[in-house]
Amino acid sequence: MSGTAGEPASPDGDFAPLKRLIIARTGHAYYEDKDAALWERVRARIRATGAGGSAGYAALLRDPAEGEAEWAALESAITIGETFFFRDARQFAALRDSILPGLIARRAEARRLWIWSAGCSTGAEPYSIAILLRRLLGPAHREWSITILGTDISEAALAAARTARFSPWALRGMGAAERARDFVPVDGGRAWQLRPEHRGTVRFERGNLLALLDGSLPLGMTDFDLILCRNVLIYFDRAQVPAIVRALAGRLRPDGWLLLGHAEPDPAYGAFLEAVTLSGATAWRPIQGPPAPSALFHPAPEEASQGPEPWQPLLPPLAPPPPARPAPILLTAAPAAGDDLPAVIGRARAEADSGALDDAKATLRAGLLAHPTAAALHYLDALVARGLGDAAAAEAALRRALYLDKGFVAAHYQLGLLLLGQGADAAGRRSVANAARLARALPGDTVLEEGDGMTAETLLGLARQHLDQPLNGAG
Repeated sequence: MSGTAGEPASPDGDFAPLKRLIIARTGHAYYEDKDAALWERVRARIRATGAGGSAGYAALLRDPAEGEAEWAALESAITIGETFFFRDARQFAALRDSILPGLIARRAEARRLWIWSAGCSTGAEPYSIAILLRRLLGPAHREWSITILGTDISEAALAAARTARFSPWALRGMGAAERARDFVPVDGGRAWQLRPEHRGTVRFERGNLLALLDGSLPLGMTDFDLILCRNVLIYFDRAQVPAIVRALAGRLRPDGWLLLGHAEPDPAYGAFLEAVTLSGATAWRPIQGPPAPSALFHPAPEEASQGPEPWQPLLPPLAPPPPARPAPILLTAAPAAGDDLPAVIGRARAEADSGALDDAKATLRAGLLAHPTAAALHYLDALVARGLGDAAAAEAALRRALYLDKGFVAAHYQLGLLLLGQGADAAGRRSVANAARLARALPGDTVLEEGDGMTAETLLGLARQHLDQPLNGAG
């Protein structure tokens, strides 16, 4: 594509310092290796402002009178927003069945909920929460004070969110009956307008997550019952992410919940957050008191039932164990008659999700006796072993899964994270690179097997961040 006069098709000689300025301001390390994509967006703003080139545009961004307005326009241009209603069915099942009912029960006296959707894009996520709360509370909804705050760096996205008008594609996570109940068709069915009753509890403000680190986030943004920051952190510098997550945790109430994207966990979070698996999704809550060294590896103690839908702490996500030699699998039980593979997987998941890890382990052992070449069973065996604190068995099970299915992307990726956490950087990076190579061959929107909703495109972004880090030790 050729550029217009004064506006080259390729980045000009002053682009590098402009790029550094943009990444420092927005935190979008996603563009570190994407000069062409960033330049395409910057070039459009150079054209719109008549700045002439990168140097002139950088001067405009620094201008005390006009800079902030142009930053808002640029941030809208470079923000990548892909969102739809009830995105990630497992996380919304956890919200519906455990997290929100528990919060409603514990806030029954005050009748107040304070929720933050960070990186809300065009509003599908906060509006989804609003719809879900109205369903859960029923007629009592009018007696509650509920505020759902959506923040995003993009003014254009926020403007779209405030209109509450969405394309049919944004509603692809809803059935026809739900869509008709919560939306009104407009423009001859080419768009859908959210019904007014779902809009009153949601408000939108411009905000950058980096404000959590520089102290500029308003002090009033604290004591949240629930924070959702999903599929946002993958765009930030990996070195900054633990600090951002720690700051988010600091804005929660002691019994509040944090939801991150499925592909965004980090062993460092175990210093201040406890991982709990609910309905097959990982949620996080603040650790009360000094965390145990194995806080990421063991299920939390059960809480007393506090509502009509009490939750129980479930299987935590796979986390890096200390170095260990793979251990052989010992199959000691026979499967129940008539158990096909999906039945074994379903029962093992249900047992693990209820906290019955020993039962899940026995089910998997029996299932593996009948289906010894089922890579998914070995992968689940790794998760259960991790929940039971058996690091060696978890690593061995992952390796068995990969022996059986060399194309198992999620297993490559998790093994890579495990090895990186051990300090075996070279081996860990090889496993992550294998996952990236396999994901690159798939359409970007492909949902990866056993990836908890992670797509091939998301994994590639995460893998790039891991692979861009310098080696810290021998593999």
